[in-house]
Amino acid sequence: MNEIQNSKPQYDLEDRTYLFAQKTREYVKALLRTISNIEYGKQLVRSSGSQAANYIEANESLGKKDFLMRIKICRKESKESRLWLNLSEPLKENQQDKESLIKECIELMKIFGSILENSK
Repeated sequence: MNEIQNSKPQYDLEDRTYLFAQKTREYVKALLRTISNIEYGKQLVRSSGSQAANYIEANESLGKKDFLMRIKICRKESKESRLWLNLSEPLKENQQDKESLIKECIELMKIFGSILENSK
């Protein structure tokens, strides 16, 4: 094991996007079953899973153009996830989960945006 450790934790972005999709699924399971929450929840599960899947595909890309397109999709799906989270109406005890997931969306959007800027 490496003896030298950075002060900041190291993240594997594939793992991080997977965990985001997984936590989002658990959040959706806990939502009240109103018509709007059911529809927003479906969209949220799709968009959170899509950004994780597209990041995996970006790492297996056929070239730089393909990579950049997949990262753009990741950023777009993260933005979309934030929208569905904002529209969802959790129980009071799940409000903190919602805020935490929104924060993670914002961080992922910034990471994907940074990848795009640095890849130009």
